[in-house]
Parts: sequence; structure tokens; C-alpha cells
Amino acid sequence: MDDLIHFVFGIFGNLTALFLFLAPLITFKRIIKSKSTEQFSGIPYIMTLLNCLLSAWYGLPFVSPHNLLVSTINGTGAAIESIYVILFIIYAKPQKVRVKMLALFTLILTVFAIVVLVSLFALHGNSRKLFCGFAATIFSICMYASPLSIVRLVIKTKSVEFMPFFLSLFVFLCGTSWFIYGLLGRDPFVAVPNGFGCGLGALQLILYAIYRKNKGDKSEPKTTDTKDNSVGIEFEKFQQGKQTNSTYPIEQNGQV
Repeated sequence: MDDLIHFVFGIFGNLTALFLFLAPLITFKRIIKSKSTEQFSGIPYIMTLLNCLLSAWYGLPFVSPHNLLVSTINGTGAAIESIYVILFIIYAKPQKVRVKMLALFTLILTVFAIVVLVSLFALHGNSRKLFCGFAATIFSICMYASPLSIVRLVIKTKSVEFMPFFLSLFVFLCGTSWFIYGLLGRDPFVAVPNGFGCGLGALQLILYAIYRKNKGDKSEPKTTDTKDNSVGIEFEKFQQGKQTNSTYPIEQNGQV
């Protein structure tokens, strides 16, 4: 029964994390259409990509047994985030932003390569799991911490204009499901960072409840069809509001 419950929470975590990974599609539709990254920050995508790479590696059977669901969703997330990062680099303006993103992209790939090589050739057994687990945990927490700037903005402006409800909800659900998954599997490297994500998601929902009536200046002209894209607009505003750092999401993205 415990194994079944463990599996169910893993599946639920995969679904909620996939939603978070796909959430920025509206943002990138806007970027491609305008051929500019405008004021969006690319760092959340970089941080989420590194987190996905490290977590996918950690979940592989020869590193961490019984965590294949961790690898499947993070492998998928790494592919999705790679596309986001490449698109961001292509449309980044001004030039210094593009150079910065390229440098960060190279850096995270180097970090991942080092972790892989060290774990493959220098470590074995439990030491390999510990090394990869600590690496994944550190960057998972960094990813989850990336939206703290939007939390600060909400408190400062007393407005949830840049913090959409559904994205905050799924951050909470994703963090909670993987936190429980980690607890059931007695895996602190899954439970700890996702416990942090669960807490952050809860904080966002509390702030939304407090400031939900304040959503910015309603007199500003809309450039998109509100009827068809109300949720999409919220996602765009959420991404635009991130100015720190990267998960989710980050941008917020589901850590797994």
C-alpha cells in the first residue's frame, strides 16, 4: 500500500510539474511575436534548466534507485527549458543581455557536466547518491527561491498584478506532492527542497488572499483579447515581474 501511495503522489507530481513547465508558453508566444524579450528575465529559465538536469540525473536508477518518476518529469522539463533558453537568447535585447544569457547557459552546462563526470568516475554507491543529491537539492532550492522577488513586489505594491493565482496554486500543489513523495520514499533530497517549495507556494496563496482585490491599474489599455487570454496575460505578467536570480517556475517551475 505504501508503494502504491508513493507512486500515486509521483504521478500527481509529474502532472503538476508539467503544467508549471508549460506555463511560460504564453510568455514566449509574446516574445516571438514582438521579436524581443522586453523586460522579461531569463535567469529563472536558466536556473530551472540546471535544476531539471541535476534532478533528472539524480533520479536515474544507478544513482538513486526507485526514483525513476523524478527522472521522467525532470528530463521532460530539461528539454522544455532548453527550448525556452535558446529562444530567449535568440530574441534577447539589448546585446549585453544576450551575452549574459549565453555565459550563464555555458556555466550551467559546465556545472552539470562536472557533476556527471565526478559521479560517474570518482564516486560509487551511496557516495554517488549523496553527491548528486546535494547538488540537486541546492539548485532546487535556488529555483524555488527565484520568485521571492515577486513576493517582495506584491508586499511592496500591495497588488497581485504580477502573481497569478493558478500559477501560485500549482507551485503549492507541485511542491506538496513531491514533498510527500520524498517523505514516503524516505528521500531527504526530494523532500527538503520540495518542502521549501510547498512553503513558498503557501506564502504566495496567502498573499493572494490578502491582496486579491488589488490587481494593478485597470485603466491601462489591453493589447490582447481578454476573453481568450485572461490566464495567459497573468502568466505573462508573472514572468515580467521576476527580476531576481530562476525553479516554478520562476519563473516558477515545479521541482521534482
